[in-house]
Amino acid sequence: MTLETFDGDVQQLNNLKAGIIDFVAGSLGGTALVYVGQPLDTVKVKMQTFPSMYKGMVNCFTTTLKSDGIAKGLYAGTVPALVANVAENSVLFAAYGGCQKAVAHLTGVRSVEDLSSLGNATAGFFAAFFSSLTLCPTELIKCQLQAMREVQVQRTISGGSINFIGPWELTRQIMRRDGFTGLFRGLTSTIAREMPGYFFFFGGYEGTRQLLTKPGQSKEDIGWQKTMVAGAVGGTVLWLVIFPADVVKSRIQVQNLRAPALVIMKDIIRTEGVGALYNGLKPTLIRTIPATATLFVTYEYTKKVMNDLFNN
Repeated sequence: MTLETFDGDVQQLNNLKAGIIDFVAGSLGGTALVYVGQPLDTVKVKMQTFPSMYKGMVNCFTTTLKSDGIAKGLYAGTVPALVANVAENSVLFAAYGGCQKAVAHLTGVRSVEDLSSLGNATAGFFAAFFSSLTLCPTELIKCQLQAMREVQVQRTISGGSINFIGPWELTRQIMRRDGFTGLFRGLTSTIAREMPGYFFFFGGYEGTRQLLTKPGQSKEDIGWQKTMVAGAVGGTVLWLVIFPADVVKSRIQVQNLRAPALVIMKDIIRTEGVGALYNGLKPTLIRTIPATATLFVTYEYTKKVMNDLFNN
């Protein structure tokens, strides 16, 4: 075996190790995010898809709590939300690590640690394409479960009966009605939401970490409090940028709309006004600050612990 071959094998092993660490850390971060943010995510989806039913965030929250309780109401769709976020964040962070290496190589940067905020943002932009493919089906199930009462109420007015079902039965119904591709309804709007969103998400996060780093200090050593602040900034910027696209995606998935995303957006503006594209923004931002802060603290410290274990 030549020295070059040996070095190549070591590099491949290191890349595999880094990918596994990013995948596991992203999975645990996604799990933490769901349990912190699910109640207000439910409120967000209800306000996006059925805005006329509620007077505001507090009314939606209390109505849901009184009608369906905590488990079936505020935490409706938790199982698919867990699947969605674990799938999304594990793939997202694994792809992010790979895209960071690719961007560093293409721009002539010596290592990932030396990437600028713009370089990290670009890596996040491309990584989001891969996570969108795993997110779309589980996000579809989650949103439909979260807004199931509202959908059933509309059908009851038309003479139907209320029939709440679980995630697995809902998945089977969608596949019986629309086939496997039915699980990917809203994929285009998901990609349109995710890619620019994660450009600003990772750009905001890495940029804030850089600002909070003291001279001579590594970004990895700024402490959990500053990491949480950086995560909260990244999440806030993400939702401010993508929220109109998220409203369109939610309506496509919950109401089974088949028109193109741009047509639906124009129709919402024409019939409900521009403000309708921001229905549910308040609970989203309130949820985002603790949820994404928790996501990044869990991700960074899981990554740090696993790197220490692998290197010892």
